[in-house]
Amino acid sequence: MKELSDKHCKACEGGVGKLSAKEADFLLKKLENWELNQDATEIQCTYAFKNYYHVMAFVNALAYISHKENHHPDLTVSYNRCVVRYSTHAIGGLSENDFICAAKADALYK
Repeated sequence: MKELSDKHCKACEGGVGKLSAKEADFLLKKLENWELNQDATEIQCTYAFKNYYHVMAFVNALAYISHKENHHPDLTVSYNRCVVRYSTHAIGGLSENDFICAAKADALYK
């Protein structure tokens, strides 16, 4: 089985079912430091950095990955951290794409 970070996002429009809480929890276990919200519709991770320059370098690199995967996170940027949140808005919940991109964000951070 391919690692999540080796996979690529597939187009996900309305009509595709969102992951159940059980499916989301299974995929969450393949990630480090990510949290699942209470209604299993979003995952998030906070990345810590030395300074704002490093935060912005991460954000710009993540923007490139997001563009290539055509799947974009919600970001909260501050001086020395970045909170990354994924949810598939078109389906009102989580899809495998969210976990693929989360794994790519983790790989970038490392």
